[in-house]
Amino acid sequence: MASVDQFQPPAGSTTDVIRVALVGNPNTGKSTLFNALAGMRVRTGNYPGVTITKKVGRMTLGDRPVDLIDLPGTYSLAPRSPDEMVAVEVLSGDLQSEPPVDVIVCVLNATLLQRSLFLVSQVLELGRPTLVVLNMSDTAQSRGLRIDAQRLEQNLGCPVVSTSASKRGGIDELRQRLADLVMSVGQSDAGSESASQRRDDWALPESFYQICDQFRSHLIQSACVPVQSGNPTDDLPANTAELPDDYLLQRALLDRGGAAEKRLVRKLGAAILPVLNETRDQLRSDFDDVVDMECSSRYTWAGRKLDGVLSQGSGSGGLTDTLDGILTHRVLGLAIFAGLMLLVFQSIYSLAGYPMDWIDAATGWASDLVTDAMQPGILRSLITDGVIAGVGGVVIFVPQIALLFFFLAVLEDCGYMARAAFLVDRIMRLFGLSGKSFLPLMSSFACAVPGVMATRVIENRRDRFATMMIAPLMSCSARLPVYLLLIGAFIPSVTILGFLGLPALVLMSMYAVGVLVAIPVSLILKHTMLRGEAAPFVLELPEYQWPDPTVVFAKVWEASREFLVRAGTLILAASILIWFAAYWPGDHTRQYELQAELAQIKQQLDASESSPAGPLMQRRDEVSEELKVISSDLLESSLLGRVGHAIEPAVRPLGWDWKIGVGALASFPAREVIISTLGTIYSLGGDVDEEDEGLIGAIRAATWPDGSPVYTVPTVLSVMVFFALCAQCVSTLLVIRRETNSWRWPVFSFTYMTVLAYIGAMLTYQVGSLWSAG
Repeated sequence: MASVDQFQPPAGSTTDVIRVALVGNPNTGKSTLFNALAGMRVRTGNYPGVTITKKVGRMTLGDRPVDLIDLPGTYSLAPRSPDEMVAVEVLSGDLQSEPPVDVIVCVLNATLLQRSLFLVSQVLELGRPTLVVLNMSDTAQSRGLRIDAQRLEQNLGCPVVSTSASKRGGIDELRQRLADLVMSVGQSDAGSESASQRRDDWALPESFYQICDQFRSHLIQSACVPVQSGNPTDDLPANTAELPDDYLLQRALLDRGGAAEKRLVRKLGAAILPVLNETRDQLRSDFDDVVDMECSSRYTWAGRKLDGVLSQGSGSGGLTDTLDGILTHRVLGLAIFAGLMLLVFQSIYSLAGYPMDWIDAATGWASDLVTDAMQPGILRSLITDGVIAGVGGVVIFVPQIALLFFFLAVLEDCGYMARAAFLVDRIMRLFGLSGKSFLPLMSSFACAVPGVMATRVIENRRDRFATMMIAPLMSCSARLPVYLLLIGAFIPSVTILGFLGLPALVLMSMYAVGVLVAIPVSLILKHTMLRGEAAPFVLELPEYQWPDPTVVFAKVWEASREFLVRAGTLILAASILIWFAAYWPGDHTRQYELQAELAQIKQQLDASESSPAGPLMQRRDEVSEELKVISSDLLESSLLGRVGHAIEPAVRPLGWDWKIGVGALASFPAREVIISTLGTIYSLGGDVDEEDEGLIGAIRAATWPDGSPVYTVPTVLSVMVFFALCAQCVSTLLVIRRETNSWRWPVFSFTYMTVLAYIGAMLTYQVGSLWSAG
C-alpha cells in the first residue's frame, strides 16, 4: 500500500530532480504501473488551486532522483473535465507552482492500439522526451494480437516497452529504458532535436501548421503582445518570446471555446479574439470542419504508425464477450447490478456500524476521561462538547468512506464500473444526468459525505456538480432517528390495504420525497446554472482484470486521509463555533456546581455498592432534575436560544414553536443533533435517543400557551419534510466546498435546500391542517 512520504527534495537546486509524468487513457493500468515503479515512496496531495488529487512517487534511476507523477486519465489533450485539464496543464507546463515535466511516459492499452495512438500523436507534438508503454500486453496476446514493439519504436521515433503491470511483467525493462531516457535529460538538446525531426511527421496536414505560423505572425503584427506586456514601445520581433508555445496556439485554433482559448485570452488579452476568429475562418475555408480534420488526420497517422506492427494470431476474447453478454444484458444485467448495489450498501450500512460504534464508544470514553480529570468549567465544556464531539463527528464518517471507496475501487479496477454506468444511463437521463451519477446518489442514502466524494468518477463537470447539488436530497441515515422518533410518537399504527402499516408507509414516503424533488432540481440546474451541450456518453468498456490490492488500498487510504485532513479540520472548526453559540452568554456557575455534586454522588454510589444508598440516590435524582432544568434555561438564554426565539415568527407558519426552531438550528452540524437538543430543551438531558420514552412523552405533552398541543400530525409531517429537504449537515456542505474548490456551491446548496425545505414544510403543515379541519 502506498504510504505518505514526507520527504523533501534534496538540499540544493530542485532542478536536480527529474520530473517524469505518466499519462494515458483511463483504464490503461496507469496507476498500477505507477505503483510498480514508485513502490512505497509515494506522497499524495492536490495540485495548487484545484481539488484533483495528485500522486508523486520518488525513485532513483541511474544516479538521478526522479519524481514520478501519476496524472489523471485523459483521452486527448483537448480537456473536457477538471481531471483532464490538470493533466494537460501539467504536461504543457502551464500549471502555476508546478515545474515543467522533463519526460513523458505515455501508457497505452495494448488491445486498443490505434485508438490509443490518438493521444500519443498529441503528446509527441509537445516536443518532450517521450517513452511509450504498451500495457496489458498479456491480454493482447491472449486475444491473439501480436505486436512488433521494435517496429512501432522505429515508426514513432521514441522508446516503446511492452508491460503487464498487474503481473509486474516488463517492469525491469521499462525501468531500464526510462533510466536511459532520464540520463539523457539536460546532457544535450536531444529532446528539442527529436521534436524538430518529428515536425515533418506530425499528424495534421502541413497546411494547418502553416496557418498556425501565420496566426503567430498576425498576433505580433496586430500588436497583441506589446499591449499585453504593457510596453507598447518595444520592438515587435523582440516580443516574440511573449507568445505562448506552438502547442497552445494550435489547440486554441482547434478547440473553439475550449481551455486553450481561455488560457490564450488570459495570457494575451481579449484583443487577440479578432485575430483568432479570422484565422479560424481561414481554417474553415480550407478544412470545412477542423474537428473532423483533426480526428481523421490523427487516426490516419495512427494507421501509418501501425503499418507492419500488428498481426492477428490465434486466441479470442471469448470470456470477455461472454461476461459482457451477461453483465450488460438489459434484464439480467440490471438484476445483477441491483444485487451488487444492495450488497454494497448493505455492507456499508452494516459493516461500518461496528467501527462506528467503536469510534462512538472511544469518543464517549475520551469525554468521560476528561470529565473525570477536570473540574466543571468552560474549558472542560469546550474540550468535551466542542473538541471531542467535533473530532468524533469527523472520525465517525471514516468507516463509511473507507468501505465505500473500497467497493468503488474494486468495482472500477476489475472493469465493472463502466458496465454499471452503461446499464443505468437510460434511467439517469430522467435526472438530466448520465449513468455515472447513479452510484454517488445511491451511496448518499447511507451518507452524503462519501456520496459527494464519489462524484469524482464523473468526468463531465456539469454532471458532477449537478450530482453534488442533489446528493444531499437523498435521505441519509442521519435523518432516520428523526423519522423514527416522530413516526413512533404520532403516526398511528394502523394497517392499510390489509398488509401495509401506516408508519412504514410514512417512512417510505420520507425517503421518496428527496428522490422525487431531486428530479426537477437536477433538470432545472442542467437548464440554468449548469446549462451546456449534453455531454456525449462515450464509454469505454475496459478489460476485466483482478483488482490490484495495492491500487485498491491506496485509493481507500487516500480518500480517508484526504477527508480527515482537509474536510475534517473545517468540520471541527464549525462544531466548535456551534458549541460556542449554544454556550454563550450565560452564567454556568450553578450548572458546574451541580455537575461537580453529581460526579461526587456517583463516586460515593460506586463506593457503596454493598450498602443501602437510598438518600444518595434520591439526591442524585434531585441534582439530575435541577441540572436538566438549568441546562435547558441556559440553552434558551444562549445565542442559539435567542436566535430560536427571534425566528419563531418565521417558523410559526410551519406549525413550529421556538423549541422546534432551536432544534432545527442546532441540527445544522448534523441532523441527529435534534434528538439530544430536544432532550435538553424538555429538561431530559442530552443523553436521549429516538426510543426514549421520556422524550416521546414530553413532546406528546408539549402545548401552546392556549393549551393546544404543539405536536399534531401536520406539525410532525412538516418537521419530517423539512429534515428530508434541508441541508442540515455542515460535513456535507464542507465536503462540497472541498470538491468544488469554491464556497459558491455549498452556499447555493444550503440556500436552495433551506428555501425548498421551508416551502415544503409550510405547504405540508398548511394543507395538512386544512385536511384535518375538514
